[in-house]
Amino acid sequence: MNDLFTTVFIGLIATIVMDIWGIIRQRLLSIPLSYDFVGRWVAYFPRGKFRHSSISSSPRVRHERIIGWLTHYLTGVLFALFFIGACGTQWLDTPSLMPAMIVGGTTVAFPFLIMQPALGMGIAASQTPYPLFARIQSIVMHLIFGVGLFVGGLILQAFR
Repeated sequence: MNDLFTTVFIGLIATIVMDIWGIIRQRLLSIPLSYDFVGRWVAYFPRGKFRHSSISSSPRVRHERIIGWLTHYLTGVLFALFFIGACGTQWLDTPSLMPAMIVGGTTVAFPFLIMQPALGMGIAASQTPYPLFARIQSIVMHLIFGVGLFVGGLILQAFR
């Protein structure tokens, strides 16, 4: 199989695993699984607006939910490309959990340092009502993404 195709596949699987955890989290903790604010944030890019004082106060944009979900999955694929780029394509032959978890954990830097500040939530959700809770949720979600990278690798290995 083509390494690019397999890497995209792994990114999609990892994102699906992350979303399955998000659904479980929603049922257990009543934390909604929504990427509407991400979609709103991205939809403002062509207008030259990359930072919001509060994304919830910014006017809604048409199709923000679709844009948010597409951005979420595209980001998962880009993180998988980063992962395989960092670990090398030999990981595809013998997937292992630890490198996937390490890279999954490091991807939390993106929301902590870029996305949350741009949405008006501060660095690492520092300006949210419960920053520690928000941080823990972000870290867990990204570690689950790492598990998803590993699951994607195992699925591919089964078909090689």
